[in-house]
Amino acid sequence: MPARILIVEDEEKIARFVELELQHEGYETEKAADGRTGLELAENGKFDLCLLDIMLPELNGLEVIRRLRKSSSVPVILLTARDAVMDKVAGLDMGANDYITKPFAIEELLARIRAQLRQGESAHESSNGGVLTAGRLSLDPQRHEVRYADTLVELTQKEFAMLELLLRNKDIVLSRETFLERVWGYDYMGETNIVDVYIRFLRAKLDARFGVTLIRTVRGVGYVLREAE
Repeated sequence: MPARILIVEDEEKIARFVELELQHEGYETEKAADGRTGLELAENGKFDLCLLDIMLPELNGLEVIRRLRKSSSVPVILLTARDAVMDKVAGLDMGANDYITKPFAIEELLARIRAQLRQGESAHESSNGGVLTAGRLSLDPQRHEVRYADTLVELTQKEFAMLELLLRNKDIVLSRETFLERVWGYDYMGETNIVDVYIRFLRAKLDARFGVTLIRTVRGVGYVLREAE
């Protein structure tokens, strides 16, 4: 059964473009052009994911997600302006699962949607609290435990957070800025190469130790985790 996606976007051209692309990919869609209608649909409809613009009439996107999280855990991807850093912070703090900045490439949006739907399926099908996996690598967020095959891997808190972010966005290239925002926080003022340093730590504990290549560098962009070949 195809996934159902709710698009809450007041710019008709963007909403229609996204709707057509999603339908082309086989998803079922429904649209709302204001926050109040979007909230009613999200609360009463059975959707697998919601694409939510922040700048909306009636109710803005942040208020929509604040109210929605009182009754629903449906995955939400925020559509934000490029310079709206505080909106991203507030949205994630209120329970958004991810965000993408406008203008965005449709390929990236589709990849982020697939990642959230995979995560939702894993959590639904698994009785072990939503263990994240990539081949023989597994991460249990509830137990704060990482294993490769049957071998326990000891990670620091920051290493664990970075690996979890990579696994939740498997096959999606994440920029250094994304790691800084999600792992260190938006107000991080330390060394900008801290992401590269921790990637080296992770590679030493995973790739080098087990003779695999999980974490790959995309030159000029960032890092991506893919299952070992």
